[in-house]
Amino acid sequence: MEEIQHKNLAGGEWLKLSFFEQMANVGSEVERSIIWKDKNNREYSRIAFERALELLDLTIADPKNKKRLKELLRVRECLADHFVFENEYASTDKNWQNYFFVFNWAARTRNKM
Repeated sequence: MEEIQHKNLAGGEWLKLSFFEQMANVGSEVERSIIWKDKNNREYSRIAFERALELLDLTIADPKNKKRLKELLRVRECLADHFVFENEYASTDKNWQNYFFVFNWAARTRNKM
C-alpha cells in the first residue's frame, strides 16, 4: 500500500467507532473487492482489498480491540491468503461475506438501541 486512503479515519476518527462498526467497514471494502473481482476488474479489486487491509490495520491498532488481537491477525492472514496468495485455507467469497455480515448486522442493531 502506497498512500493512506482513509486519512480522517487514520487521524483518530476510527477510534470513535465501535468494534462492530469498524469490522462492518472492513467488510464493506472486502465486499467491494469481491464485486470487482467478479467483474474481472483486478485493479479495482486490488485497490478495494488494500483499503480493507488499511481499515483492518487501524482496527488492530485500536487499543480497545486488544483482547481481539488474535482473531484480527488471523482474519488479516486469511484475507491475504484468499485475495493475494494461494488460498491454502480454501476460503470462499461467500465465507467472507457471511463472516462480515454479522458485524454489519450488529453495528446496525446496536445503533438502533
